[in-house]
Amino acid sequence: MIPRRAAMAGAILLAARPAAARDAIEQPVPADAQGFMARAFEMRRRAIAAGDQGYGAVVVIDGRIVGQAPSAVISRGDIAAHAEREAIADARRRAGGGSIRGATLYSSSRPCALCEEAAYAAGIGRMIHGEGLTDAGPPRSPR
Repeated sequence: MIPRRAAMAGAILLAARPAAARDAIEQPVPADAQGFMARAFEMRRRAIAAGDQGYGAVVVIDGRIVGQAPSAVISRGDIAAHAEREAIADARRRAGGGSIRGATLYSSSRPCALCEEAAYAAGIGRMIHGEGLTDAGPPRSPR
């Protein structure tokens, strides 16, 4: 049982968040989320082994990984080659240029603003990050 003070504090925090964020928090994280996050962390390990920044990401549609990538910022010398953006690009390639709208992006850490913008533009429906499977809800455009 949650102590009353903690429950009230949680309600206050939820009320202070935008509606989209509140709704995202209330949605259950998929049962197979641990496996998808494990794959994102495998991508992170690959990035580190390649001498790159320690980030990894996967894109999931209908319970299937459709895109995945480690960070390639250092190894490719491309400041835009963040794991999330690379995984989104991989998913789009595999979809033959088709839509990945509504997909879930799993990443080893919280996506930066540029990656969230890319997720928004790609139509990603939900972002989950970190070992704790933090549900960040749908990506938002900073504009």
